[in-house]
Amino acid sequence: MVGITSYGGYIPKLRVDRMMMFQAAAWFAPAVIAVAQGERSLCNWDEDALSMGVEAARDCLAGMDKSALDALYLCSTTLPYADRQNSGIVKTALNLKDAVVTADMTASQKAGTTGLITALDAVAGGQKKNIMVVASDKRESKAMYFYEMWFGDGAAALCVGSENVIAEFKGSYSVSHDFADHYRGAGYKFDYMWEERWAKDEGYTKIIPEAVKGLFAKLGITMDDVDKFAFPCFFTREHKGIAKALGAEGAKLVDNMHNACGETGAAHPFVMLISALEKAKPGDRILVCGFGQGCDALYFQVTDEITKLAPRKGVAGCLADKRKMPNYQKYLKFRELMEVEMGIRAEAGGQSAVSALWRNRKMITGLVGNQCKKCGTPQWPPMDICVNPDCGDMGKKDDYEFSGKSAKVLTWTADMLAVSWEPPCTYGLIDFDGGGRMIVDFTDCEQKDLAVGKEVHMTFRHRWFDKDRGYHGYSWKAVPVKEEKKEGAK
Repeated sequence: MVGITSYGGYIPKLRVDRMMMFQAAAWFAPAVIAVAQGERSLCNWDEDALSMGVEAARDCLAGMDKSALDALYLCSTTLPYADRQNSGIVKTALNLKDAVVTADMTASQKAGTTGLITALDAVAGGQKKNIMVVASDKRESKAMYFYEMWFGDGAAALCVGSENVIAEFKGSYSVSHDFADHYRGAGYKFDYMWEERWAKDEGYTKIIPEAVKGLFAKLGITMDDVDKFAFPCFFTREHKGIAKALGAEGAKLVDNMHNACGETGAAHPFVMLISALEKAKPGDRILVCGFGQGCDALYFQVTDEITKLAPRKGVAGCLADKRKMPNYQKYLKFRELMEVEMGIRAEAGGQSAVSALWRNRKMITGLVGNQCKKCGTPQWPPMDICVNPDCGDMGKKDDYEFSGKSAKVLTWTADMLAVSWEPPCTYGLIDFDGGGRMIVDFTDCEQKDLAVGKEVHMTFRHRWFDKDRGYHGYSWKAVPVKEEKKEGAK
């Protein structure tokens, strides 16, 4: 049996109320009130497609042995690097073994489902045993128009294998068309959009049914054999109309999540699939599609193993754990749609030494320290001598991962003079459960969320961007834990 063995989701905490966006834009684009319901998800200033992908992958690995992974595919249309393997950075952040295949899949909104089919075929053919497929997007849009409302940021990850399968793969069918409802040339920030009617009438309403009907004919099934139907389409009326035409109405259709987070690009088929899996029962049959220059249609049946899946935050947990964006001007700054004076301190910077990063990649990108074999004391950064004053052993030490460890705040400060996209800059000293201390920046919080003794967890974030050289730097930061959100959602 081949299929999905685990899933993980990541929707950024920040949410923008669409009515607030409309009120700021109504003088210029009053028609956007038609889609100004609910809220959209928004990356914090220190998040991007890669960092979100890491977080979704970490959630997916809950209860799993990550050393069993043979490959990692990262699927996105908004990857930070054009010529540096982004999936390699994700692999290092997750501290996976070196003997693993990494690959970036991009240039289409169906990159995620195409990556998933590729992974399923590889496992079915015996070439690989366990593959993780991560899909993530942070799509940019110009201000004061429909796409600003429709889009959302997010990531999702699926593990594929032949053991402990929670959703058995029954088959897939794909069609490919050079149908350009939008495109983005190399070096451009924003998509060029053709009119919405073109995308509706010639794209979604024709191409998705073509793939679904092809899958039904291939497997000898009908919509009566489907319990949940998930496919992306940010036009809400057309989303329901396509499903109705195919025989899927009411509870059978998975919500397009416009009101909850918006469409998350290449990640959205996975986000919708996971939202169905989070509520699924053994025996449920799920049809999921990815759309973009064609369509991928995949059919799964949930197994009894889903009841044994380890707890995780998932999509539902992320949607529940949110923080409001207070105003439209801050949103514009976070998306770099408004230029503000950052001050002369922001001019400091320079070239990152890639040789130093290579030598310290596990420590910096993977947050890996070491642990004394003699007394068991963990420490970061890793050192040859044990920091325990009662030990001081200089023998060889074991790797020790801090990224999954909880910690507590020992000291913290809010600095109005330090450079920050969201003043004040908050940072301090944290003490890890089980030992180990480090100075970190805090993120996804306000001053009222911080206190000595407060529990925090680590998150992988975009740290800086060297505009002169196109270099993206990443590091780990700490996020205060909300007591009422600790349990997460399965």
